Amino acid sequence: MEVDGDRVAAVGAGLLVLVAAGVGDGPGQAADLAGKVSRLRIFADSEGRMNRSLTDVGGEALVVSQFTLYADVSRGNRPGFTGAAPPELGAHLVDAFAAELRSLGIPVATGRFGAHMRVHLVNDGPVTIWLDLP
Repeated sequence: MEVDGDRVAAVGAGLLVLVAAGVGDGPGQAADLAGKVSRLRIFADSEGRMNRSLTDVGGEALVVSQFTLYADVSRGNRPGFTGAAPPELGAHLVDAFAAELRSLGIPVATGRFGAHMRVHLVNDGPVTIWLDLP
C-alpha cells in the first residue's frame, strides 16, 4: 500500500479487509467483527475445501478504512455517505478493529485513515465476502 508514493504497509498471505464504520457502530461491533474475520473458514484445506481460518493458516491482515462502502446510490448519480460514521469515530473504530485482530494473534498492517491510498492486491481465489454485523 502506498500513500504519496511511499510504501506505508504490506502483508504476506492473508486478507485485505476493507472496513467501514457506520452511524451507530461502536467498539462492540469492532470486537465482534475481528473475531468473525479471524475465525471465518475461507482458506483451502488439504482437500481444497474452504475449511481453514486466517488463524489456522497463520495469515496476516491488511486493514484499510473504506467509508465509501456506505455509498448510497439509490437516488441520482452522486453517491451519498450519510450512513458512514463521522471521520473521528470512523478512525477510532477502524483502529479498534485492527487492535482486536492483533489481540487475537493476527499480524496486522494498516493504511492511513483519510489518505488517498493506492492498494495493490493479488486476489488468489474467487472469494470476496461482505460481513455486516448487527
